[in-house]
Amino acid sequence: MRIASVGTAFPPHRYPQSVITEALLDRMQDKLESPGAMNRLHSNCGVDFRHIMFPLDTLGTLSGFGPTNDLWIKGALDLGQQAIRKALDQVGLEPSDISAIFFTSVTGIACPSIDARLVNLMGFPRNIKRTPIFGLGCVAGAAGISRAIDYVRAFPKQYAVLLSVELCSLTWQEDDASMAHIVASGLFGDGAAAVVLAGEETPLAQKPTSLQEPCPRVIATRSTFYPNTEHLMGWKINHTGFNIVLSADVPSLVKKELRNTVEDFLADNNLGMGNICSFIFHSGGPKVLQAMESSLGLPPHALDASWNSLRQRGNLSSASVLTVMQDFLINRPGSPGCYSMMGAMGPAFCSELLLLRW
Repeated sequence: MRIASVGTAFPPHRYPQSVITEALLDRMQDKLESPGAMNRLHSNCGVDFRHIMFPLDTLGTLSGFGPTNDLWIKGALDLGQQAIRKALDQVGLEPSDISAIFFTSVTGIACPSIDARLVNLMGFPRNIKRTPIFGLGCVAGAAGISRAIDYVRAFPKQYAVLLSVELCSLTWQEDDASMAHIVASGLFGDGAAAVVLAGEETPLAQKPTSLQEPCPRVIATRSTFYPNTEHLMGWKINHTGFNIVLSADVPSLVKKELRNTVEDFLADNNLGMGNICSFIFHSGGPKVLQAMESSLGLPPHALDASWNSLRQRGNLSSASVLTVMQDFLINRPGSPGCYSMMGAMGPAFCSELLLLRW
């Protein structure tokens, strides 16, 4: 089973972090106990630029969950089509070649789901299998690949697509002056990513290595649930939409648990940390990335791709790790035969790891 390609798409509105902070302060400063805290927290998020679904001058024009969610549906369809089209074009496939589509998001809801609407819009087969996923948050990019890999493992002659669309700016709540919301409003951005997964017996997976772009095999996957940690991350959902739950204890849990999780996974595959040539991790924020580096004892620059994604786009929730994967496919492919570890963590609290071989 192989990761064949990654396509990404972003809203046209891209702003420096300082400009977004100023716009939010103009809207929220009367509700903040200390307006200076927003400047300080946003400047420490490790973000230089972010894409958002709507122009900043429209802040405050949306009211209520319904209208905001309608905009999410429109944006998800637009960006989703772009991302899938790019991923398919890279490997010469058409929507009609795809047998299963997995869709993940944690920033909006739809019924019929986004994947169903894309079947009509893009010409996927009538007998396509669809799996919409909601609630996994930041871990869903890695977990979605794992579930799609489960599918092509069972059907090795078929292709599957994973689509992630996260429009985090549509969850900003102007009446929420909590520290968690202030941090989230400075950390998360908008974007979409699509991944093509190729079964082992597909023509794409069987092409000689010398004739194909970097196309790592997925050797194994590992899902890990950390008990009694549901309070650390998630949403409180009410009539205004999604209110962030984000505990300051997340980095401590990452630092405590990640190393054992990774080592156990590698040991089950007769490998150790020394066998891993690169780490393709979700851009969870500075403290989370630092916790990952500390827990695993990584050398300097080991997570440069993750840090760069954070600077250029912010945390894209489930789409973040997929944009980091794209960077590796284009700019940092591993040497033939070497191993990479792909991973993300998210609500529950949980982690998803994939062992890749180039």
